[in-house]
Amino acid sequence: MAVGIALVALFVLFCLGTPVAFALFASSLAYFLVGADQPMVTLIQRLAGGLESISLLAIPFFIMAGVFMNHSGITERLLTLAELLTRRMHGGLAQANVLLSTFMGGLSGSNIADAAMNAKLLVPSMTAAGYPKAFSSAITASSSLITSTIPPGIALIVYGYVNNVSIGRLFLAGVVPGVLMAVAMMVLVSIQCRRLGYQKPRRERVSRHEWISVTRAGIIALLLPVVVIGGIRVGVFTPTEAGAMAVLYALIVGLFVYRQMGLGSVALATRESLMASVNVLFIIAVASGFARVLTWEQIPQQIALMLSSEVGSAVGFLLIANALLLILGMFLEGNAILIVLSPLLAPVAAQFGIDPVHFGIVFILNASIGTITPPLGTVMFTTCSITGVSIGAFIRAIVPYWLLLVALLLVVTFIPAISLTLPSWVF
Repeated sequence: MAVGIALVALFVLFCLGTPVAFALFASSLAYFLVGADQPMVTLIQRLAGGLESISLLAIPFFIMAGVFMNHSGITERLLTLAELLTRRMHGGLAQANVLLSTFMGGLSGSNIADAAMNAKLLVPSMTAAGYPKAFSSAITASSSLITSTIPPGIALIVYGYVNNVSIGRLFLAGVVPGVLMAVAMMVLVSIQCRRLGYQKPRRERVSRHEWISVTRAGIIALLLPVVVIGGIRVGVFTPTEAGAMAVLYALIVGLFVYRQMGLGSVALATRESLMASVNVLFIIAVASGFARVLTWEQIPQQIALMLSSEVGSAVGFLLIANALLLILGMFLEGNAILIVLSPLLAPVAAQFGIDPVHFGIVFILNASIGTITPPLGTVMFTTCSITGVSIGAFIRAIVPYWLLLVALLLVVTFIPAISLTLPSWVF
């Protein structure tokens, strides 16, 4: 009875447009008020307990590293490098948009942060170059999903923490799918720009001095993922300590290499990092409390029993899981899906012999695609609010990229080697 009322309250609050974190908290509170067998203090304990993990310290660290990178001028240098590499392609700025998201995947750690940054940085330039705003917004939103799998993506850390999966292995497992997404998107962008006549290739030669200066500045930024992954693999530091090292690296680059940061900008970047971290961690706390409610009511065990008895193979389970996650991703925020649903589905995946690292990448890709899917996609709303594009125009422009991402999801789902080869080789 109590859990039924909690689930109905959650659904009603979602329909009313209540922010995900408050909807989860209110439904959990309703569970205790209606007549649960647990004392009310247990809810507070579970909310606090949801954040009592050293692994979660990596989240504010990597968020801070990404914000410091933006304030240090690294983003502009990466954009210059991306434009230099794509100037001879059809749709150079659109290609640079995808490439910049790939570069920033290891720096920002968040697809929402990446979409917001590129929407401010690139969409005005693309509009001036003759691209329709809806087209530019669709590319910005869809390419930001690359960030979810390129290490050190926040989703990789959250999934590893919730399901007790090696974060280092998840970092490596996301590299090949992320690069595959980037290549596929760049091919689609090229086809569309050729067909629609957007921004023809530039043929003028680039001086050797410009190549060297731009590449050298960009490589300094791109060394961060190498430092993070290399340090974890060699055993110099844990994923959490890697986050602290990423902050230190970003600070040194901003203060002493590029010299674009001062004490004022450090304070501003720290404040931005604090607000972004609180937003993510609050969702994790309330989603952990709601997940505990489901656990008390044996919901995970019932779902696992139902799926294992009704589904006869790993292929069938993966198809059902993909369909379920794509649908729920239209309504729920990505981190909430990770914390509430992954503990329900990961044990079932293990029963079918599916590697937990592989299933983690499949789960994260599903949750990411949901962020650009109506009616409640968070990346969709973030991008449209910044660029001023209507939701209807955005949806029409995003359809080819959504179909491409779903196709890539199926490829990654049913060819486990794409995500497992690199971590198996390195570890």
